[in-house]
Amino acid sequence: MVKLTIDNKQVEIEDGATILAAAIKAGIHIPTLCYNEELTPAGACRLCVVEIVSEKDPVTVSSCNYPVGEGMIVSTTSEAVIKARRIAIEVLLAQNPNSSIIKKIAGSLGIEAGRFTIGKDCSHGCILCRLCVRTCQEVVGLSAITFEAQGLERDNNGAHVAWDEEACIACGSCAFVCPTDAVTTVDEGDKRIIQTPTAKMVFALKACTKCGSYYAPEKQLAYMAKTANLPLEKFDLCMDCRD
Repeated sequence: MVKLTIDNKQVEIEDGATILAAAIKAGIHIPTLCYNEELTPAGACRLCVVEIVSEKDPVTVSSCNYPVGEGMIVSTTSEAVIKARRIAIEVLLAQNPNSSIIKKIAGSLGIEAGRFTIGKDCSHGCILCRLCVRTCQEVVGLSAITFEAQGLERDNNGAHVAWDEEACIACGSCAFVCPTDAVTTVDEGDKRIIQTPTAKMVFALKACTKCGSYYAPEKQLAYMAKTANLPLEKFDLCMDCRD
């Protein structure tokens, strides 16, 4: 076990845990948009920065992926921390000024409008938190969503998240984890429509062979049948019609 101090509160947590995990255990709130305890941390949104003041030269780090250390002293409210969070939230406001959660966090930091602007074609509301990418890879078990960084030798104009429609099974997990509603999913009749920051994808839904209602994407059911090594006929009925 490791003992550290966060905002003058002593915390004991297992070695290898992150500062964010220690703060959560101690009941100390640290804002974050790209964190999910079930996924590999990315440190992408930069809202979870804290200051390690026990170092010879105090340093700000992203708490979601920085490991705790014995005797570490951490501040979540120092001047350096607040300044870094304010800059981070202004960037996020530029990427998605209509997001209710971003505006809420901005308001808590005393910011009503950001100073930064970006081209409309560069963001489409996506804040590049990569929650959808990690969920698709680590939970669903696919790589239908990828993060493409900007680079001099790349054709893309800016960093973005891309969907492979052929690999996508239309499960909707990306929309579920998206913190800013940059990805949405809706079922209309026999189709599931997934709207991403850069594309609109339409998938066929499976009709229950008993009641006729549409209940799940055909590609998702085929993937489940293959993964479970079961015949596709095992997924002919909706949840309401199964015994």
